[in-house]
Amino acid sequence: MNKVLTIAGSDCSGGAGIQADIKTITAHRMYAMSAITALTAQNTTGVYGVHETPADFLAQQLDCIFTDIVPDAVKIGMVSSAENIAVIADRLRHYNAQNVVLDTVMFSTSGRALLRPEAMDALQAQLLPLAQLITPNIPETEALCGSRIETREQMEQAGFSVAAQTGSAVLVKGGHLAGAADDLLVWNGQAFWFEGARIDNLNTHGTGCTLSSAIACALAAGASMPDAVRQAKAYLTGALRDGLDLGTGNGPLNHCWNL
Repeated sequence: MNKVLTIAGSDCSGGAGIQADIKTITAHRMYAMSAITALTAQNTTGVYGVHETPADFLAQQLDCIFTDIVPDAVKIGMVSSAENIAVIADRLRHYNAQNVVLDTVMFSTSGRALLRPEAMDALQAQLLPLAQLITPNIPETEALCGSRIETREQMEQAGFSVAAQTGSAVLVKGGHLAGAADDLLVWNGQAFWFEGARIDNLNTHGTGCTLSSAIACALAAGASMPDAVRQAKAYLTGALRDGLDLGTGNGPLNHCWNL
């Protein structure tokens, strides 16, 4: 059985974070493990509190995982402090972690900032270069490249810019652009477009977590980067089309739609 580790925050309402990751990994019939970077108090209406995991305890979680059940892929989500970023980078290098997918979680779906300003430098300097793939949305890509993105051409320019900065493959998620929900993968010096119709579903809580975890699963199974993105996008599309409607705000997806 393939094993996938998620390093992320906990969402007590179950729609995002490690809960979404574990559901996604399980739906792909793989073994899920988690190292928790923070506890959050949140639901479909917003994030109301964040309690960070102490850096030494996060390191202990990672040591317990890598010295016993070695993951075939690693997904990284919300990490809000420079101290925890440094710990993750150190442990990933120490254990030579493979197939690292980094979802650059800077803002919640409701708009709350989840990455401290002082942690941005640590993210860019220490963590981004360790990832095989990073998956920023449009606002996060703008923060990484320092320029506005309003067109597909600007998405390509930004994607190549971030890839050059980090040495990683970059999946720029186009959900924030007007029109279709097209995503751009920059990999090995090439641009790959993944077209997708915008689905009429306001319940999109945890889409970024879900997509990055699904990509990690595909990479763990041996898929190429473009195929991993294609498979993950198809899984996410199915979870959105299922039309689950829970909560009074921006609700979660049905991660088990394909079971």
